[in-house]
Amino acid sequence: MSLKDSSIFFTDKEQLESYSLANQFAEHLEFILVKDKLSATHDDIYYSISMSVRDRLVRKWLRTMHKYNVDDVKRVYYLSLEFLMGRLLGNALINMDYYDESSNILKEAGYHLEESRDQEHDMALGNGGLGRLAACFLDSMATLELPAFGYGIRYEYGIFEQDIENGFQVEKPDNWLSYGNPWEILRRELSYRIRFYGRVEMQKQSDGQMKFEWKDTEDILAVAYDVPIPGFRTNTVNNLRLWQAKATHEFSFKEFNSGNYVASVQKKNESENISKVLYPNDTMVKGKFLRLKQQYFFSSATLQDIIRKYKYKHANFDAFSEKTAIQLNDTHPVIAIPELMRILMDEEGLSWDYAWDIAIETFAYTNHTVVPEALEEWSVKIMESLLPRHLQIIYEINARFLKYVQEQYTTDAEIIARLSIVREGEDKKIRMANLAIVCCHSINGVAALHTNILRNNIFPHFFALYPEKFKNITNGITPRRWLKIANPYLSEAISEHIGDGWTKDLTQIKKLENLIDDKQFMEVFREAKWLNKKFLIEYIETQQQVKINPDSMFDVHVKRFHEYKRQLLNVLHVITMYNKIKDNPRASLVPRTVIFAGKAAPAYFQAKLIIKLINNVAGIINNDHTIGDKLKVVFLKNYSVSLAEKIIPATDLSEQISTAGLEASGTGNMKFALNGALTIGTMDGANVEIREEVGDDNIFIFGLLSDEVRKLKSNGYHPRDYYESIPELKRVLDMIQDNYFSIFEPGIFQPLIDELLNVDYYFLLADYQSYVKTQSKVSALYKNKDEWFKKALLNVARMSKFSSDRSIQEYAKLIWNVKPVKIDEA
Repeated sequence: MSLKDSSIFFTDKEQLESYSLANQFAEHLEFILVKDKLSATHDDIYYSISMSVRDRLVRKWLRTMHKYNVDDVKRVYYLSLEFLMGRLLGNALINMDYYDESSNILKEAGYHLEESRDQEHDMALGNGGLGRLAACFLDSMATLELPAFGYGIRYEYGIFEQDIENGFQVEKPDNWLSYGNPWEILRRELSYRIRFYGRVEMQKQSDGQMKFEWKDTEDILAVAYDVPIPGFRTNTVNNLRLWQAKATHEFSFKEFNSGNYVASVQKKNESENISKVLYPNDTMVKGKFLRLKQQYFFSSATLQDIIRKYKYKHANFDAFSEKTAIQLNDTHPVIAIPELMRILMDEEGLSWDYAWDIAIETFAYTNHTVVPEALEEWSVKIMESLLPRHLQIIYEINARFLKYVQEQYTTDAEIIARLSIVREGEDKKIRMANLAIVCCHSINGVAALHTNILRNNIFPHFFALYPEKFKNITNGITPRRWLKIANPYLSEAISEHIGDGWTKDLTQIKKLENLIDDKQFMEVFREAKWLNKKFLIEYIETQQQVKINPDSMFDVHVKRFHEYKRQLLNVLHVITMYNKIKDNPRASLVPRTVIFAGKAAPAYFQAKLIIKLINNVAGIINNDHTIGDKLKVVFLKNYSVSLAEKIIPATDLSEQISTAGLEASGTGNMKFALNGALTIGTMDGANVEIREEVGDDNIFIFGLLSDEVRKLKSNGYHPRDYYESIPELKRVLDMIQDNYFSIFEPGIFQPLIDELLNVDYYFLLADYQSYVKTQSKVSALYKNKDEWFKKALLNVARMSKFSSDRSIQEYAKLIWNVKPVKIDEA
C-alpha cells in the first residue's frame, strides 16, 4: 500500500492540480453558488474566493489537529467573551501567501481583489481592545506554531451596529450573519447540554463522603462552529471554536394546536437569546441574569469540550494539568473554575483535594482593568437561582481560603473582608477577580504600570499572600494585520529597504533607524502617509458632507467611549482651538482634522452624551466659514477593525489621553506608532513603555501621574477651582453650558457640565492646561515636516517590543509551559 493510500486524509490521493485556487474558485461559483459569468455578483466573487482559500486552510487545519492528537501535546485554551477578528479574507491570503495568486485569478475573471475584500462583513464578535487583543493572540499563537485554541460565543447580532441620528448614537442589530459566513464550519456532531436553575440534592455515601446532584435544571444546547486560524507562512492552522445556543425543544405542538402561537416558540426564543448579543444591557435584573448565563454557557461548553479531547488519550485525570493550560481573558470566563470543580467532583467522582490541585495547576487569569465596574461581581441571589451548585463550591473555596488567611497571614477583620471572595452586605456579591486570584496559578497584568497598580493598590494583600503568582506580560499587536495588511504602501517600502523578515521577527524593524538620513526613503515614507490620508479623505467624503484639507494634521481619537478614556477632554481642546481661530482668523495656525470614532455601551448615558456633543461641535465648526479648512471635526460611525485599518495608517497624531492609572495597557497606541503616528498621551498603560522605547523626544507626554491622581483625590479635589482660575477653560465650559453648540436643544449638555464642575471623577479639568500646552508643542513640531517625519520613523523603528509574538512567547514560557509543534506540509 502506498503512503497516499494509507493516509487518513481523503484528499491525499488526489493530484494537487485539482485543488488549484483557480479550479476551486470556478467550481465554488458554479457548484455551490450556482452562478455563471452573467449572474455572479461582487458578493458571489468574495464568497467563492473565500471558500477556495478556506479549502486550502482546511487541508492544513485537519493535519494540524491530527498532529496534536497523535503526539498528545500540551494545549492552550484561550477563553474570551470577545474575539474582534475583523475581516478574514485579507488576513488568510497574507498569512498563507496567496495574495498575488488570488489577485491574478480575479483579474483574469474581470474582478478586483480589493473590491471583493470590501464585500466582507467584520465578524461581530467583540467591541474593544479586549477582543482585538484576543484576535492578535490567536494570530501569534498560530504563527509561533503553538498548539492553541480560542473559545468564545457566536453572537448572532454582535454588540450593535452604530448609527448616528441628530448627533445621537442609535443602536441597530449588526446582521453580520445575514448572508452566511464562508469561514465557519458547523460541527453537527458537537453539542453539549448546558444546565441552569434547578436544585442541589445531597446524599451521604457509604464512605462518609457527600455526593451532590444538580437536579430539575432548565437545559439548553451549545452547538459548535469552528473558524480556522492560519499562522503566517507556517503549516499550522489552529482553531477558534464559537458556541451558539440552541433550544433542547424547538417547538411546542401542544401550544400551537391550542392556538397559542407565540407560546409555541417562546421557550426556544428565550433559550437562544444567550448567543444573540454581546454585552446585553445589565442595568435590569433580566439583563444581569442573561450576562451570567452567557458567561457560564460558553465556559461550561468549553470545559466539556476540553475534557472530551483529553479523554481521547487518557483514562484518568492524573495528567490533565500537564496537558492542559486554560487562560481566562479577564473575569468573564472565571465561572469556569467552579464549573471544572463541579465536573471533576460530581461527574467524574474525584475528591475535593484532587479536583482543587488540578484546577489550580490548569487555570491562569489575565486582568485587563482597574476600573471598578469591570472587576465583575455577581449577586449571590442571582447565582443561587441560576447556578446553585456553583455557589456552594464558591462558598467552600472561600471558607478554606479564609481559614488559610487567618492561619498564615492575618486575623485583621478588615483585611479578611477585602480578601474574601464574598462581599458581605444586604445584597451579597461574588467577587470574580478575587475568585480568579485564589484559584489560578498565575495572575498577570498587561503593562508594567498596570501590573504595579494591581500589586500595590488594587490587590496588595493578595500580592503579599501570593507574590509568585503575579506577573507582567505587556500586550502586543500582530504586525501582519496592523502593518502588512493595513498599510501596504508603507510595508512594501519597508520590505524593499530592509527585507520582509520583520513580519515574523519585529526586532528587525529597528534597521529602519539607519534610513533616517536617507532622503529617498524618507520621501517614500512621507508619500505613504500622504496616500493613506487621501484614501481616508475619500472615505470620509463619501460618508459625510465635509471637505477635508489633505495638508491638515490628522489628529485621531478612536476607541471605545468611556469617561476615563477622556474623549471629552479632546473636545474641550477642539473648542479651545475654535476660539483661537475665531479670535484671530489671520493667525498662522497648523490646520487640523480631528477624527473621532467608537461606540458607547447602550446604557452608558454620559458616554452617549459625549458622542452627541462631538457631533454638535462638528456641526458648528464645519459650517463656520471663518474657520474654513483650518479646523474640521469628524465622527465616523460604526467603528470596527476594517474601519481602523483605514484610519490608523493615515493618522499623524494619536490621542492616548486616559486618566493616569486607569488604562490597563491599550493596544491602539501601539498600532498608531507602528504606522508612523506620534502619540500625545498621559503616563498611563503601555504609554509608559512606549515612551521608554521611542525616547522622550519622540512622544508628547502631559498630565498628572497615577500617584498624583491618587494623592489629589485623597487630599480633596475641587474641579471648580480650575474652572475659576483658567480663563480659556471657563470660556469653553460656559459655551457648552450656554447652549452655543445646542441652540435648538437648550440644556442638553448640562449633565456633562455638572459632572465636570462638581465631581470630575476622571480629572479632565486638572489636566486641561497641561494638555493644551502640549498640543501647542505638537503644532509647533508639525510645522517642521522634516523633523516630524524623522520622529515618526523612529516610532515605527522602535516598536519591536509591542509585537503580540513577543507577548505570546512570554505567556508560553512564563505561564503555559507549552512548546511549538512543527506541522508537515500537506
